[in-house]
Amino acid sequence: MRGTKVAPVVNRVREEFDRMFDRMLTTPLLAEPLALPTFPIGEYAAEWAPALDFFENEKEFVVRLDIPGVHKENLDIKLVGDVLTITGRREEVKEHAAGYAHYREREVGKFVRTLRLPAPVEEKKIEALYQDGILTVTLPKAAAAVGQKILIK
Repeated sequence: MRGTKVAPVVNRVREEFDRMFDRMLTTPLLAEPLALPTFPIGEYAAEWAPALDFFENEKEFVVRLDIPGVHKENLDIKLVGDVLTITGRREEVKEHAAGYAHYREREVGKFVRTLRLPAPVEEKKIEALYQDGILTVTLPKAAAAVGQKILIK
């Protein structure tokens, strides 16, 4: 995937459309697009989706989520096979005890982000760090995925 620079407004609109289609056309169990929209139910139902970056280098995959206001006690990270699932909940802050909110942009409630890893990882070496509202999950690639030379017999 190649990144391109565009005007901030155009980029923001494109990101919002991408998120909308991701929510409608992706099943959280498979992280694969479907032909028809699916609406997750049960444990995979989500009320919002935080911004996510997924990249790799020679040694590892890195996932970053922007989730300010989410307490780390409200986060759960699971790896089942090659599917990474990050769930959490942002609680509503009642700052206006007796007032009326004229405008709200901060999303609250449960979120679920699921993605399929393109190569095996070393599950016991996965690390997660939550700092300044950003969750960073580092997934070291398994030895075979790093590009270990295979001896031909």
